[in-house]
Formats: sequence, C-alpha cells, structure tokens
Amino acid sequence: MIGRTLLFSIPALANTRQLNHAEDKKRKAQEKYPPIIKRNNLIGLVSNLIFFIAVTPFFVTLQTQSVTKILIDSVLILMIYDFFYYLMHRFLFHGQGYFRRVHALHHQARSPTTHIDAYYVHPVETFMGIALFMLTIVGLGLFLGPYHSATLVIVFLIFTQLNTVNHTHVDLQYFPFKTLSWITAKHSVHHENMHKGNYATITLLYDKLFGTFE
Repeated sequence: MIGRTLLFSIPALANTRQLNHAEDKKRKAQEKYPPIIKRNNLIGLVSNLIFFIAVTPFFVTLQTQSVTKILIDSVLILMIYDFFYYLMHRFLFHGQGYFRRVHALHHQARSPTTHIDAYYVHPVETFMGIALFMLTIVGLGLFLGPYHSATLVIVFLIFTQLNTVNHTHVDLQYFPFKTLSWITAKHSVHHENMHKGNYATITLLYDKLFGTFE
C-alpha cells in the first residue's frame, strides 16, 4: 500500500492509471467480464491460501540469512519458474487441443490491453500458473534449504505485479519509465493473435534464446 501510494504520487504514473481505469470501466460494462474475473479471483485466492497455510511453513524461516542468499534465491525462483512457464505457455497454451482453447479466452484481449485483462483468464489457466510457481518454490526449496520470509515476499511481489503490469497500457518513452513501456508493449504484441511469440512472463530472455522474441 505504501509502495502504491508512492508510485502513483508521480504525475506520469497517476495519469497512466487514470487512462487504464477508463478502459477498464468499458470492459467491466461488458457482460462477459465480471463472471470470468470473479471465478478467476476465487481460484487464485483459494490456491494461495492453501499454499501459504499448508506448504509455506515447511520452506520458510525467520532466521537470519545474508542479503546475498535472499537475492540469489529470489532470482533462481523467478528464472526457473519463467523457464517452465515459457514451455507451458508456448507448447501447451499455444499448442493444439483443450489448453489452447482455455488460453484463447485470455487472448480475446487485443492490443493495447489494460489492467482488467490480467484477470480475464480461464480459472484452469490461473490454477496452472499459480501451481507451477508454487511447485518451483517447493522444488528449489528441497535443494536450497529454507527460504527467508523476505525471499517469498520479493518473488510474490514480482510475480503478481509483473503479471498484472504487463497487461496495462503504458506509453512513457522516457527515463525512468521507458523499460516499463517496453515490457507492456512486448506483451501487447503477444496478444495480437495466437501466433505471436514473447511467451515468457518474468523476462523475455527465453524468447531471445529460443527464437520466439518479437
């Protein structure tokens, strides 16, 4: 809440949020949006509650750890998750069959997308994305030992915020917002149709490595 207040005290970001909210209102007025968003949010809430209550206690510690370990653990979780999400997104959601139809719901949002489109996702896809993230945390935790609680705070903030922000429309082509504009523009390219690249969600490194960067 403090971070949001500080960010949107910047006039450029406040104006961008107002533009996105105006587009969001148009989408919310459409009959198809509210029920999908409601189901999607419910699945997300239940999945996260189960994870934090039943799983997290076995992989988190409040004992002192070095800042270096916290940062390394955070980067490893995010990058390994992004690798497997890239594979799932490219070959499952953009392949053939049932999961392509599931993902096609999200692709009804065309460029430029807005904040609300981040939540216009089939519940099955929401569950799969969250489950993959959790499995990455648990799998790495078996080798890295317990994470500091700060590590999970960092990775969950980045995971949730990037997956939301990359669906907004940002056009601020100057420092320090140019990178943010680049991120949203590249994901907008992905949303143009079901045949575009830019499959990764944390970083586009894997798209560059495997030739799907657009």
